Amino acid sequence: MLTNVFQLLPLDIRSLLERMPQEPLESLEEIRIREDRPLEISCGGESRFVAADGCLVQEPDGAYRPSAEHCRKLLEKITNYSLYAMEEELRRGYITVAGGHRIGLAGRTILEGGAVRGIRDIGGFNIRIARERIGAASFLMPKLMDRNRDRVFSSLLLAPPQQGKTTLVRDIARSLSYGFWKGGDTGRRRGRKVGIVDERSEIAACVRGVPTFDVGPRSDVMDACPKAEGMMMLLRSMSPEVLIADEIGRPEDGAAITEASHAGVSVIATAHAFDLSDARGRPELKKLLEQGAFSQIVELRRTREGVMHRVIQLQMRGSPQGSLDSGNGWSSLAGEQLMRAGTP
Repeated sequence: MLTNVFQLLPLDIRSLLERMPQEPLESLEEIRIREDRPLEISCGGESRFVAADGCLVQEPDGAYRPSAEHCRKLLEKITNYSLYAMEEELRRGYITVAGGHRIGLAGRTILEGGAVRGIRDIGGFNIRIARERIGAASFLMPKLMDRNRDRVFSSLLLAPPQQGKTTLVRDIARSLSYGFWKGGDTGRRRGRKVGIVDERSEIAACVRGVPTFDVGPRSDVMDACPKAEGMMMLLRSMSPEVLIADEIGRPEDGAAITEASHAGVSVIATAHAFDLSDARGRPELKKLLEQGAFSQIVELRRTREGVMHRVIQLQMRGSPQGSLDSGNGWSSLAGEQLMRAGTP
């Protein structure tokens, strides 16, 4: 899983990370490389600095500091030695590499007409490790089914960054496509035709249009395509029963989701928000909630004890009807399927 990432790294940094203890290496979530600043990794929901001998330390003093040459070599590798060919990715501030791993970039922006055209003098990289967790969504699958109408509830998954939304929605796509409703063959129902709009190539991690992650036998993927255009293309050409998209929030996303809901297609999407209240503070999400585009909200929260979830059913115009779970609505995820570390 880490092979695609490690082969991009300068040899010195790769050697350091390979000397890390096995446990943090297996739960690695992020590698943060900043020019002339301490090398940082994130694993198990906590951050550590990497010392020159590969040991992990709490404080930045004594941590290994990547040089400008390291950053130059890394940028050359992830752009395949052609910055021009990656102009669109640089404008968006990230590059997705083989395996679905996303590399965020920080540096000096290039402006054109007041809009960002690209980034230069790049001195900061955040490598987010994508992990396939088969069964991550098993806790949620029974709650996605509207048994009265034999269809999937349109659902919006909410959480701040690095809580595992992409990993979860990937496994939802797989489970829907196979017809797994309880995490295994015992809970099988009719599989659904799933359309995945994978704008960042993270959900399916396609290579030449073919998914490298298991997203199911009935899933069609529109790879590296803007979400709004991708949803409309899938609606017109692939007759999906369920559309899946990651990190919605733009006006055009909302228009496409509204069109899908009017066409009788269920939509499962993720968005950055701490909770339903925060989501209502984002204009496009508020509009979708008020229009009744989603039947339920799934809030994800990461704690020291693991990842918690709460499912909230919605009435028309987005008003809460109540939680599907008992007590205060929060339940821990079954087992450790969703990642101890909430990886993307």
